[in-house]
Amino acid sequence: MTQLRILISGASIAGPAAALLLARQGHDVTIVERASSLRGGGQTVDLRGAGRTVVERMGLTAATDARLLDQRGIAKVDARGRRGAAIPVEAFGGNGIVSTHEILRGDLAEVLVDALHDEAPDVRYLWDDTVTAIRQRDGGADVEFFSAADDTFDLVIGADGLTSAVRRAAFGPDSETLRPIGLRYAWFTADVDEDLDGWYLMHNALGGRVVSARPSRTGAGVKAGLSIRGSDATRRSREEQYRLFEETFGDLGWITPQLLTAMRKADDWAYNDLAQVRLDGWTRGRVALVGDAGYCPTPLTGLGTTLALVGAYVLAGELGGAAGDVATALQRYDAVMRPFVARTQALPPSGVSGYAPKSRIGLALGELSYRTMNHFPAKQIFASQFEKADGIDLPSYA
Repeated sequence: MTQLRILISGASIAGPAAALLLARQGHDVTIVERASSLRGGGQTVDLRGAGRTVVERMGLTAATDARLLDQRGIAKVDARGRRGAAIPVEAFGGNGIVSTHEILRGDLAEVLVDALHDEAPDVRYLWDDTVTAIRQRDGGADVEFFSAADDTFDLVIGADGLTSAVRRAAFGPDSETLRPIGLRYAWFTADVDEDLDGWYLMHNALGGRVVSARPSRTGAGVKAGLSIRGSDATRRSREEQYRLFEETFGDLGWITPQLLTAMRKADDWAYNDLAQVRLDGWTRGRVALVGDAGYCPTPLTGLGTTLALVGAYVLAGELGGAAGDVATALQRYDAVMRPFVARTQALPPSGVSGYAPKSRIGLALGELSYRTMNHFPAKQIFASQFEKADGIDLPSYA
């Protein structure tokens, strides 16, 4: 096999997964990451369907199983914290809203990077850096970095998330590639005096406001979420983000006051105006996008991690089968992934309105959907959403 010099931007899920698979093929791999080190913790992600199959084929099932979260399901709570409609983790064969195979994003990233360290210690890292420009030419791509010296690669892979620097450099500005879905979301870890008892608890309030808390693997704090309908035309500063949630959620009960206090102290605060990435193609010359950088479905689908793992697996597999013919491999990658991405990007029934209803009628319908979701005929409707994770016939690459 022809050895390629490959740059991968992003060290979360898709990036390390692609790096491990490509390093196993003998390629010369460099990873650039804008953070100063591997980011631990983070929120919960699912290992569903084809994503779980990829983990198995990579030989990482035991490592990920050791870090899975122990959760009992999801339940609605009112303003006083009283629990209402609930969906146990066993619903939908363990692949419902809360699945039997959930892991913290940082834990999954650590499993992948640990495997890289053990199997491919020659993989290079450029921490606290990012891609600023890409100039393509016959047979390669010249890359400029914010800090590191310019370099040339046979292939550049953008696995750097929703705000991908590689996508901006090779495919154009975010305004041309992102489609906001009308929901702003904040995630962070918080200490609260509520015993979740293994449940993912969610409170919906008028105006499209959602407060949530779910267990952490270590028991150190809960994984909190605050979301509000609408989109931001401009990027907010951290202080502006805090004020948005303080002003919007200040009148709510349950554990909301504790979360508003804790958010300013959280060292893992993350805020996003949720959007999907829609592109006609995920490759351009010697540049390819993987995961959220190329086809973010938004967290509402529960399929972002599945897409990231499957995308990394297919891209690496096609490169391995093309014997150094990068153009052919990238064409095959796009062809294999296109139908799967099209299905998984479709939002669940009722979309944002179902997740964050604004009116009293919407709140009542949301409560009803939770009470009936695991029963016929609603079960068939929601099952079709959860079954999308298996919606690809994964090629078996050598």
